[in-house]
Amino acid sequence: MTQSNTSKTEYKQGSIMTNILFGSRWLQLPLYLGLIVAQAVYVFFFGVELVHLVSTAHAIKEADIMLIVLGLIDVVMISNLLIMVIVGGYETFVSRLNLTGHPDEPDWLSHVNANLLKVKLATAIIGISSIHLLKTFINAENLSEKTLIWQTVIHMTFVFSAIAIAYIDKLMRVENKH
Repeated sequence: MTQSNTSKTEYKQGSIMTNILFGSRWLQLPLYLGLIVAQAVYVFFFGVELVHLVSTAHAIKEADIMLIVLGLIDVVMISNLLIMVIVGGYETFVSRLNLTGHPDEPDWLSHVNANLLKVKLATAIIGISSIHLLKTFINAENLSEKTLIWQTVIHMTFVFSAIAIAYIDKLMRVENKH
């Protein structure tokens, strides 16, 4: 009997509790479907903002155009973050997507795991935070110094957190090799 046949036989002989626990991963499916709906809302929001930009471009200042464009970039980055969570999380925690050989399979999906997903999410959050911070600095004359300082501190907290997550992931990979 081959290794895969042995594993399937062992699975069929698992206890009812094992089957319930393992099957409970499907409870996450509605969560991922909800994130797809949230992404559709972001697509709608992007369209509304794009129409607003095009329809008012002749009458608004360059700084306002820049703020709207940064808002559009922010929506795209959040949408990318949603895709990473939806696809990566489903693949890691629910079920395989079986995309091997598909021309549109993302490169990162073939080696995704919970730790890699955390690092990718942390770096995406830094990117989103960077866009918000840039928007804050462009609009600095309308904000208090306290707001500027706190947004910078929060952004740096994201940066240091991402560095810590990446470092821990690196340590875990080295530890697993030994």
